[in-house]
Amino acid sequence: MAPAEVVTRAVRSGELPLTSMASAENEACAVRSVACASQAWRLQKVLCGRCGAASCPSQTWRPGGAGRGGVRMGSRADGPRTSGHVTGKMAVFPWHSRNRNYKAEFASCRLEAVPLEFGDYHPLKPITVTESKTKKVNRKGSTSSTSSSSSSSVVDPLSSVLDGTDPLSMFAATADPAALAAAMDSSRRKRDRDDNSVVGSDFEPWANKRGEILARYTTTEKLSINLFMGSEKGKAGTATLAMSEKVRTRLEELDDFEEGSQKELLNLTQQDYVNRIEELNQSLKDAWASDQKVKALKIVIQCSKLLSDTSVIQFYPSKFVLITDILDTFGKLVYERIFSMCVDSRSVLPDHFFPENANDTAKETCLNWFFKIASIRELIPRFYVEASILKCNKFLSKTGISECLPRLTCMIRGIGDPLVSVYARAYLCRVGMEVAPHLKETLNKNFFDFLLTFKQIHGDTVQNQLVVQGVELPSYLPLYPPAMDWIFQCISYHAPEALLTEMMERCKKLGNNALLLNSVMSAFRAEFIATRSMDFIGMIKECDESGFPKHLLFRSLGLNLALADPPESDRLQILNEAWKVITKLKNPQDYINCAEVWVEYTCKHFTKREVNTVLADVIKHMTPDRAFEDSYPQLQLIIKKVIAHFHDFSVLFSVEKFLPFLDMFQKESVRVEVCKCIMDAFIKHQQEPTKDPVILNALLHVCKTMHDSVNALTLEDEKRMLSYLINGFIKMVSFGRDFEQQLSFYVESRSMFCNLEPVLVQLIHSVNRLAMETRKVMKGNHSRKTAAFVRACVAYCFITIPSLAGIFTRLNLYLHSGQVALANQCLSQADAFFKAAISLVPEVPKMINIDGKMRPSESFLLEFLCNFFSTLLIVPDHPEHGVLFLVRELLNVIQDYTWEDNSDEKIRIYTCVLHLLSAMSQETYLYHIDKVDSNDSLYGGDSKFLAENNKLCETVMAQILEHLKTLAKDEALKRQSSLGLSFFNSILAHGDLRNNKLNQLSVNLWHLAQRHGCADTRTMVKTLEYIKKQSKQPDMTHLTELALRLPLQTRT
Repeated sequence: MAPAEVVTRAVRSGELPLTSMASAENEACAVRSVACASQAWRLQKVLCGRCGAASCPSQTWRPGGAGRGGVRMGSRADGPRTSGHVTGKMAVFPWHSRNRNYKAEFASCRLEAVPLEFGDYHPLKPITVTESKTKKVNRKGSTSSTSSSSSSSVVDPLSSVLDGTDPLSMFAATADPAALAAAMDSSRRKRDRDDNSVVGSDFEPWANKRGEILARYTTTEKLSINLFMGSEKGKAGTATLAMSEKVRTRLEELDDFEEGSQKELLNLTQQDYVNRIEELNQSLKDAWASDQKVKALKIVIQCSKLLSDTSVIQFYPSKFVLITDILDTFGKLVYERIFSMCVDSRSVLPDHFFPENANDTAKETCLNWFFKIASIRELIPRFYVEASILKCNKFLSKTGISECLPRLTCMIRGIGDPLVSVYARAYLCRVGMEVAPHLKETLNKNFFDFLLTFKQIHGDTVQNQLVVQGVELPSYLPLYPPAMDWIFQCISYHAPEALLTEMMERCKKLGNNALLLNSVMSAFRAEFIATRSMDFIGMIKECDESGFPKHLLFRSLGLNLALADPPESDRLQILNEAWKVITKLKNPQDYINCAEVWVEYTCKHFTKREVNTVLADVIKHMTPDRAFEDSYPQLQLIIKKVIAHFHDFSVLFSVEKFLPFLDMFQKESVRVEVCKCIMDAFIKHQQEPTKDPVILNALLHVCKTMHDSVNALTLEDEKRMLSYLINGFIKMVSFGRDFEQQLSFYVESRSMFCNLEPVLVQLIHSVNRLAMETRKVMKGNHSRKTAAFVRACVAYCFITIPSLAGIFTRLNLYLHSGQVALANQCLSQADAFFKAAISLVPEVPKMINIDGKMRPSESFLLEFLCNFFSTLLIVPDHPEHGVLFLVRELLNVIQDYTWEDNSDEKIRIYTCVLHLLSAMSQETYLYHIDKVDSNDSLYGGDSKFLAENNKLCETVMAQILEHLKTLAKDEALKRQSSLGLSFFNSILAHGDLRNNKLNQLSVNLWHLAQRHGCADTRTMVKTLEYIKKQSKQPDMTHLTELALRLPLQTRT
């Protein structure tokens, strides 16, 4: 079958391939506006000219005057066109279409079925590779032995010989310092990954908590900081100093620093303070890079001292985060410095090394750093700086870390301020988890030491400090959770359940302190907490809540119960106990923070009745004084949790307080986000189409809310997202066989969503699909009622399409809707669609916007017109408009269209028209629409119809040849060759080459394609082989002579 006749096989059964079928509406006035006055003429076959009947359309059509062989293409009964557009004054070649036997061609193209016996073969069966190992010695008198073995993998013999060590790479690394540095960098990155993987991915890293702490603990008070001013003493001539002098100079520099070479900056804002700390961090890196190690140590000591200052106590957690970032940087620099000393030109220290692998220089340097730090007089900077380089103990001894951790833990006992000490313990636990997570005893010891000093929080010293700073106890206690939570997280990581029991007992001995209880519930696994839910509730009831309210404890408990299920027998009692406390909260923020957590527990374990009660209570608390306006994030979380657990939307919308809950979202942007969440859940979880009026009314309201948010400033991505969600809803609505109700729904949807073009497109597709479903139910035999209904569907589409902005969207929808109308025997309506599409072609712009970029439109127009021609093959002629009136109108539009100067698309379209006219001249067309008589039935192969068809073909051919003439220029010769060969293939596929003139034209085109050496030789060879193959068929013997007249151009 010729490639130009692009048709799906489905049409052979009598159906036109109708894409994007849609749905429609019962609008009588629109039907009248689309329908022609009479359709009865199409219900009877038109008599052909052989019968002598005067009503034959072929006799009522007259071609316009033309020149020699010219045909006036603009003869239209419904338009003002009077002059012809396509005329030819050159020699006209007569066109003769070859007769096609489509059934035989289909049979010849069908693949031959060959039975396949798999046997032992299967494409998914694993392949077994046989490995041969051969040993040969090619010396005189030697023998060779060969052994073979079977293996599932191939072993590289070179790799096994070299043991993974490439001597060339070793040589290059020795010769090139850059390669050595690259190897070190690679080793460092791998080592960092290994260090991070000491604990599993289920351990939340400190980096995740850092941002939250900095955002939460802020202050508006003025801060102060001591900046190191540096000293010029001893900087001159240091290069010539002896080692002993150098050591003495460094010690003097340290003494000079401690004696006060510093400058105190006062009255800093929080942002200024943060900027100063960042400057110190950068100064540390710069000093290290310039080999000023003592200066770097001074900066670290100075920063560590800041952690003993609690003058602005609310800012202390954030200060701790900023300072420990500098300590981490210092520790990493020292470690990398010592590690680099273990690398020489021949080897790199392995990632998991032992002290024996480190050389003496590295060990001596490491000891030197520890001795420097030991000379720091003050406790807090000495503790922090030594803890920061704790990892360096790996260079000295295997037990260095395990010996240092208990000593550092005991050092913290010397810190009197409980807030400073708990953060010091948190830092030690963090460093300990990084370098030795298996040493749990030190972690536990830190916690137990903290418990012993916990009573200091309520002591006179702390209370006096709070009075001086004007800080209340409820504001002071929340400073502890970041450090306590981290300590508990380290202790509870992979800890047995028995440890939780021990912790609970210790908390009871301390009077069930709320702060401790909260940290315990936050740290241990949710499963452990959930199984002891009632025990924790009892402890919460009895706890001392001074400074730490009980509702925060219930919130922590609720977070655990959202992750793990408590015993089934306790679930209702747990909810009642918790809600008794939550519902009594007066502060709306405190209330919503707790309620938001417990809503998930309620949805997870209870029915819509309990959920409705909770939602009603939330509305009751948040409505007064419009408190909901300050709590939109929490209210959004409640909605997300509810729809995450109620996938049946009929149940969800039967929850009485759900829609009133949505009414609390008064801010438009928030309301739209909530609506998007609801629609996304509906599309994801709704499995079957629905017609439930409760669901439809609720979701129409939700979709309308999203639609109404669209304005001139709305981004295209946002419009696409909203359209996707609304279209998903429209697709899930089905009223079954109640097609009229379905159409009414689409009518209502069109009025509601008129501002979103993709939604209107979807509605048109849905209405077209509805018309085709009606046809399927009636098996193509429409009654008066169903005929009126499908005309209403057609009218819906005809009215809606002009409101769309996209030109190609309108063109394709006119075509698709016309196909649907044709399939439902609405012939006049189909003509109206096709005429509308033809009248729209001149409006196609030269450039169109595709994904934000301007693209030429001609290729898209060519694609549309090719599809249009495939449909026009089966469209019957109208008796009042003449033979092939739609084809003629379309050709006139194509002729008038302004094409690009260097474009050949117009000629490609004419070639497609030639294919169409050739198909129309066949006695029986390739495909039909059931119960619609095409022109092959109307004209019955009438000679006058065929003559007019051939004249039109000749005129189109003249246009193609005229264009080929214009391409006889140097810059256009390649285009001429390509078009010439394409036209040759069209004649070969559709023309009757037994006609001498057509045969000669094909030979001329063959020579034209090769004339200037621009031809694709490979394609021409394949074409000639095809001709020779076809010539062997009984009715194609005339191609033998043609093949002899088609020479091939040599490569030279």
